[in-house]
Amino acid sequence: MTVTETKTAVQPSTAAAAEAPVDSAAELLAALAAMPAGHPSRTSLRDKAIEAWLPLARHLAHRYSGRGEPTDDLIQTATVGLIKAVDKFDPERGVDFAGYAIPTIIGEIKRHFRDRTWSVRVPRRLQELRLAITEANSTLTHSLGRSPTVPDIAAHLGISEEEVLEGLEGARAYNATSLSTPISADGNTELGDTLGGEDHEYEIAETRVALGPALAMLDEREQKILTLRFYGNLTQSQIADQIGISQMHVSRLLTKALTKLRGQLSADSI
Repeated sequence: MTVTETKTAVQPSTAAAAEAPVDSAAELLAALAAMPAGHPSRTSLRDKAIEAWLPLARHLAHRYSGRGEPTDDLIQTATVGLIKAVDKFDPERGVDFAGYAIPTIIGEIKRHFRDRTWSVRVPRRLQELRLAITEANSTLTHSLGRSPTVPDIAAHLGISEEEVLEGLEGARAYNATSLSTPISADGNTELGDTLGGEDHEYEIAETRVALGPALAMLDEREQKILTLRFYGNLTQSQIADQIGISQMHVSRLLTKALTKLRGQLSADSI
């Protein structure tokens, strides 16, 4: 009996539809579709329909087990997809329920993987590509009797090898590694210990590059005074004794040289 015929058989009376013996999953859905939204028996009939199709949801959930998510969570997610399918299914469209429910349930499972399990957010395209590569890897391992290569997976999915590599690289964002993970044989070195610290020298790297030509604009005595003051760390009195001029003269020359440098650096930055 087709879904349409089944619905016709239970259509004459709503009460009869609610009380009629509906044993098969298809009959439950047909009876549910024939029953008005406010009928007191609709909730009970809906629960029976969902329960009747639960084996389908469990079967689809087990297809995605072993991919880093607890099976119970996948079954729960698949059940949510099943409930959505039951609530939205319309027998009059001429599509059997399984054909409608399977994509709905699988879509819910994939959404679960996409939204809940990635340590680092990556584009949806790469998330779906990872799932496709994982499934292809499992299928090809079984059919080839060995681990598939990148060309094998590319040919199986009908995509380029570059896309496969991109998907594999994106898959690395699926799981994160703790910085406390031991990486040495004695366990005394953690992953976080290998990360570099902040190098403040980078902040002045550009200034250092511009400083060379600016210093070249100074005369020889001004360059020597700046070198003794900022590289030799000498005081103005020590510089005066070394050059043979007064400390006051050193101060004036130092101020003049710094003013020239600032002007030159400002001109270069414009």
